[in-house]
Amino acid sequence: MSTPAYRFPSGKELTRLPKLASPLLRFNLPAELRRLRGEASWRRVTGRSSKTLAKYPDFHIVLVLMKANTQMNKHHVDARISIYCLEGRLRVRLLKQVVEVPAGELIALDYAIPHKLEALEESAFLITISWPGGTKEERHAWKQSMS
Repeated sequence: MSTPAYRFPSGKELTRLPKLASPLLRFNLPAELRRLRGEASWRRVTGRSSKTLAKYPDFHIVLVLMKANTQMNKHHVDARISIYCLEGRLRVRLLKQVVEVPAGELIALDYAIPHKLEALEESAFLITISWPGGTKEERHAWKQSMS
């Protein structure tokens, strides 16, 4: 039995990768990490591999695996995010502070805060991203209203 596709409040169906927006998603994170370690992306120079686990219009969950001493350069997301460290130890550099996030800890960042992320040792973590509004257009309208 297949799961129905996600529907926007307008009734429009999500057509791109609907399995990432099913009404119920369930994951075995150790198995997902084993798969990531086996992928070609894990052997690339970036030292990073990731997989989007959930992709609703207003909410994403991404599993990320990073080798020791690798980083994601300074960036921001027009959303609120959380970073939950599953394995290893991360350093998150914000504008005015540096936060170390060991395995088992979670941090949350408010809307659009610039940050740089470093893996101090081989690390696995979940990033959740939550946007106001369900569509890209609604998010941009919300962002404009906040300016």
